[in-house]
Amino acid sequence: MKKDTVDLICSVGELASLFESDAGLKGFLQKVVSLVAYHMKAAVCSVYMFDEATGELVLTANQGLNPDCVGTLRLKLGEGITGRAVKELRAIREGRGSSSPFYKYIPGTGEERYEAFLAVPILNGNQRVGALVVQDPQPDYFDDNDVKALRAITSQLANTIESAKLLMSLHEPAALITPSAGFFAPSSTRIIHGIVACEGIAMGRALDITANDQGWLTDTASASSLTEDDFLRALRKTEEQLAELQRQLGERMSDVATLVFDAHVLILKDSGFSGEMQTRIRQGNPPDQAIRNVIQMYVDLFSNSSNSSLREKTHDVRDLGLRLLSNLLMRTSESADYHGRIIVADDLLPSDILKLSAQRAEGVVLIGGGVTAHISVLARSLHMPLVIVKEALLTKEEKAQGPFIILDADQGHVLINQTSDVIHQYQSLLNARADGDSAAALVAPSTTTRDGQRIRLMANINLLSELPSAQRFKAEGIGLYRSEFPFIVRKSIPTEEEQFRIYRKVLESMPDQEVLLRTLDVGGDKMLPFFPAVSEANPFLGLRALRFSLRNKDILIQQLRAMLRAGAARPLSIMFPLVMAVEDFEEAREVVQACIRALKDEQLPCNETPRLGVMIEVPSAVELAVELARASDFLCIGSNDLIQYTLAVDRTNPNIANLFIPHHPAVLRAIKRVAEAATSQGKPISLCGDMATDERIIPFLVGAGIHAFSMDPKHIPRIQQVIAALSFKDVCRLAGEIINLGSVKAVEARLSITP
Repeated sequence: MKKDTVDLICSVGELASLFESDAGLKGFLQKVVSLVAYHMKAAVCSVYMFDEATGELVLTANQGLNPDCVGTLRLKLGEGITGRAVKELRAIREGRGSSSPFYKYIPGTGEERYEAFLAVPILNGNQRVGALVVQDPQPDYFDDNDVKALRAITSQLANTIESAKLLMSLHEPAALITPSAGFFAPSSTRIIHGIVACEGIAMGRALDITANDQGWLTDTASASSLTEDDFLRALRKTEEQLAELQRQLGERMSDVATLVFDAHVLILKDSGFSGEMQTRIRQGNPPDQAIRNVIQMYVDLFSNSSNSSLREKTHDVRDLGLRLLSNLLMRTSESADYHGRIIVADDLLPSDILKLSAQRAEGVVLIGGGVTAHISVLARSLHMPLVIVKEALLTKEEKAQGPFIILDADQGHVLINQTSDVIHQYQSLLNARADGDSAAALVAPSTTTRDGQRIRLMANINLLSELPSAQRFKAEGIGLYRSEFPFIVRKSIPTEEEQFRIYRKVLESMPDQEVLLRTLDVGGDKMLPFFPAVSEANPFLGLRALRFSLRNKDILIQQLRAMLRAGAARPLSIMFPLVMAVEDFEEAREVVQACIRALKDEQLPCNETPRLGVMIEVPSAVELAVELARASDFLCIGSNDLIQYTLAVDRTNPNIANLFIPHHPAVLRAIKRVAEAATSQGKPISLCGDMATDERIIPFLVGAGIHAFSMDPKHIPRIQQVIAALSFKDVCRLAGEIINLGSVKAVEARLSITP
């Protein structure tokens, strides 16, 4: 049976949404394992949750094993294949689980029938959340593509399952202990489910403003001493405030957000609005009453309209009315500070969100729905967690007391009066996120050794969702965009237009930095599900990467056209993977030139002078490094494949994993040789792959002439610190010494690597 790994990856959104169902936590987790087992055609699927208190993994949901084990089977960190995967924060795939040195037989589970074993840790950053495990009776049933699929699933599920883990404690009797001083009794503990308008997590005392400062809009009391001049003064001040709001939003948000206040200004200046107010004042109405009457007229007109756009303008009108009256009567509440508060409201105006953010509110719960697109956009732009609930949130007594609220806007839950244990867990989650932000904040814009040698740290990108991380960690460009992932997760080839939009977003994310787009790298461990399968005894030595693209030029042409169009009017770099000869590169370059000519004939804007580069991944490319550097515009060493092909070690084969040695003398000599070739031809060179984040080998690489590295953005803070501590003069001498060493042990001794 064919495994639907593509369908599984595409169902991640479905998995996450299951948590909103009425089945509860156990039902959610059970649906997770059922869906994964179905798509993977696996006999067994399990979810283990990591219990931080005991340091154990608890079998929480399962399909295929003895159901009596759910909730009772516990593994210590490092125990069994699953425990080892979570301890070492890596996926472990065993063709025959019973032969693995990590295997642990657990009587009563019934798992002795299942040989194939794949365990992937569920991680939130570097925090252990649990594990996702699949098993099957057929040996070697799971392949590296399955590993990638489950990694994608666990990555997407991490936040959802982490929240599930936190919320599970609410349903355990042990969690309902006497809370710490200052919190409410467990009897009032509850969870309100809502809809997410802006994601995030916040905690604080509730501040109910559902009835605050709203009633005076229809207050019949009037300030009889006010004049038309007072009204005109309030009108000018309101215009000034709106102009300032627009300025702030223009600096901080997108154009669509600033249009909210453009609409305010248009309404304010409309003769039927402020003009009508002025007419009524001249007819003898007190200015404040004239404002109230006109506002109420527009509120009634818009709120009763069948047109949703007009109904949405009700918020704009009320906002303007409140501003005008506040300025007329000189009533202000701008000094309020909502730090440590979760705001509970039954209605929100666009300016409310901005004001709450400026006054440091932690988050917002909106009662009764009715959130507009404007509110959602503003909340997201201001990073204000916002959840919409249908039911009343607080009792009358609670409104006065201000209970402690946890706002889980990642999942759409409002947790009221929780125990100290639950609060502590959420605080730990917030601290972990803050630590990540702190690490990103400490990254310098550029990286140098302590004696001033410039080194560039760039980002590896697989999916568009990773682009914000590259920006947050101040990556100096994208050193490797793996274009194959949009192909791998689809049932059909992405069209040229679809690819164009993707590549344009990648390029736009780094407008002033270099972005290297790699052409399709499939075959070996990455197969196209929609392409006819090719039976190959040695797929890593078969039809893959550039070989595949040159054999299937229709796919290559479509991809290159999309890249060239996306790179119009900006520098564009395209690199080809697994080049083994100068002729390979020249043939690919001819296809690029043909695409440029065709696009020009079609009068489609494109980049007519792209930089074309070669990925050095095989020994033949190392031998021809000078010629390849001369023919191309840049070189990039793909360290993972270079190690694999240099040492003839399948890096996906766990039986020989110990032979995959990045610091092998042959590998280090190959890297230095390629770096020297690039330098001799005046061409830039970079390195990607796991070696780029191996701080034990970084000194050699820098000394050998590699001055640009591409990596997962989260590693940038650590590697920047490693490089900042290096002396370029010293590492050049070190590289010269190491290149003459002829054994792995000698290299390990010189680099202080523990075998």
